[in-house]
Amino acid sequence: MRRREFITLLGGAIACPVTVCAQQPMAVVGFLSGGQPEFFTPSSPPGAALRDGLTEAGFFEGKNVIFEYRWAHGQFDRLPSLAADLVGRSPGVIVTNTLPAALAAKAATTSIPVVFVIGEDPIKVGLVTSLNRPSANVTGVTNFMNVLGAKRMELASELVSQGQELGLLVNHSNPNAEPDTVDLRAAADALGRRLVVLKASSETEVEAAFVTAARRKVAALFINIDPFFFGHRQQFALLAARYRLPTIYPLRDFVSAGGLMSYGANFANAWRQCGLYAGKILRGAKPADLPVLQPTKIELVINLNAARALGLNIPPKLLALADDVIE
Repeated sequence: MRRREFITLLGGAIACPVTVCAQQPMAVVGFLSGGQPEFFTPSSPPGAALRDGLTEAGFFEGKNVIFEYRWAHGQFDRLPSLAADLVGRSPGVIVTNTLPAALAAKAATTSIPVVFVIGEDPIKVGLVTSLNRPSANVTGVTNFMNVLGAKRMELASELVSQGQELGLLVNHSNPNAEPDTVDLRAAADALGRRLVVLKASSETEVEAAFVTAARRKVAALFINIDPFFFGHRQQFALLAARYRLPTIYPLRDFVSAGGLMSYGANFANAWRQCGLYAGKILRGAKPADLPVLQPTKIELVINLNAARALGLNIPPKLLALADDVIE
């Protein structure tokens, strides 16, 4: 190397501070989901909320944290192999979406921390042994979305006429379809209603289900919690308006997209809390020391524009109970 070149290189090295020149270590958050990538874009409510939680903990995507994604695209039987592959990448923490993903991550590792967001009771489904002191490497947030179906149906009964069939739309590829159907059938029986179960796991099947529900003139159609359904909430609002079907949802995000009514926990807040937990774990916290978080508030949200389009008059009792009324 010539003397001039050596001096130039040496001068550049001296001019560059160590803190700038040294490559900053990046924390890795594994993300395992039974759904599709559209669910978790930076602009989607869950994706934005999770990133907000990480930011609160001092982690900024692309600066000191990156995501490693694995998506099952609704094929839940792929989750065990996807979880194993993700574990092989040795992330600092694994965040999961849907119960099957949480169970697959728990089965795949006993050392990498796992933070879940689910709608079920985490003790009942075997994820943890205690809410206050989660077992081993698993903790997270439960919004108890799946256990609120009976209350959702009770509220809807205030809106629609008595003595008619009710519809339930489930994703038949989602393991929650069977237990949720059993629970909601019992809730319908208690109200003196008959429950018609419809199944869909694609856009075409969703539209066919709405056609069937309209033909049978169900009094109301209940949408079960599912990542595929969440990603197609605008389609649900359009179909409900087209077929003039009062449709009830588990999350306010559906109502914000034009749906009629929802009853459930704040989904975005659950994901923000999940991001905060993931950040704490990346900073050294142990999952066993982080209690499973539960919703502090359940929201009833009503969209008056959707009601008018359906020709429905919302009873004053429901309006008084509503936490948010969209004009």
